[in-house]
Amino acid sequence: MADEPLLEVLDLRKEFGTRVAVDDVSFQIQPGGSLAIVGESGSGKTTIAKMITGLLAPTSGTIRACGHDRSKPAKGTAERRRRGGEVQIVFQDPYSSLDPRQSGAAAIDQVLALHKGGSSSERADRVAELGSLVGLDARQLNALPRALSGGQRQRVAIARALAAEPRLLILDESVAALDVSIQAQVLNLLADVRAETGVSYLLISHDLAVVRQITDDVIVMRDGQVVERGITREVLDRPQHEYTQLLRASVPSPGWRPRRRHEATPSAS
Repeated sequence: MADEPLLEVLDLRKEFGTRVAVDDVSFQIQPGGSLAIVGESGSGKTTIAKMITGLLAPTSGTIRACGHDRSKPAKGTAERRRRGGEVQIVFQDPYSSLDPRQSGAAAIDQVLALHKGGSSSERADRVAELGSLVGLDARQLNALPRALSGGQRQRVAIARALAAEPRLLILDESVAALDVSIQAQVLNLLADVRAETGVSYLLISHDLAVVRQITDDVIVMRDGQVVERGITREVLDRPQHEYTQLLRASVPSPGWRPRRRHEATPSAS
């Protein structure tokens, strides 16, 4: 159906022994949409991402992506490959998620060979296209990860994820490890990629400024449960739940500067 959600999560629950990490969580992402899951460490947001990608199995509840049920582990190579072609994830630390012995071009080509096939020359052309899409030139694509900056490595990771042409890209704190100027560049890149390709985003983050920049809708989680949800700008500008208000209040205001311990109090003249 044309109006079927791209991703639908219903009554999702995950238990680790006696601890409930995710408790009765439901949400949807429409085709071309972008949703943020916000919360502190331990709120359950990354656990949800891992269940959607199949890295963890839900205790109960339903996950449907691209019209297929993902509530149970994939059966066989063909299903795992199909799922990888529908949903990809970009992690926080690109250095640990990339093979240090493999260039960006080789990493992207490997995904193309697995999901798209084609001749080596066709894949090379596509590698160059993806590099251009994320702002990497041939020299950067052919470098090993250790020769690249953090922002360039994250661009490689994004290009590698996009090589499978997923309909949903999960961004798990994907700019959290970058300094502010590089973070802004990558966020602008993600906005451009979404506009050009139509890919949907599920953003996992604790950073409200990042959430505001690239998502349409947001859910706020605390202790495994959703405490607030809505349009991103409305939730962030007029938070209703006290926990969301606390998160909002913790964001430094413009012009804020941390006070150093050794700063002397101005003496009276």
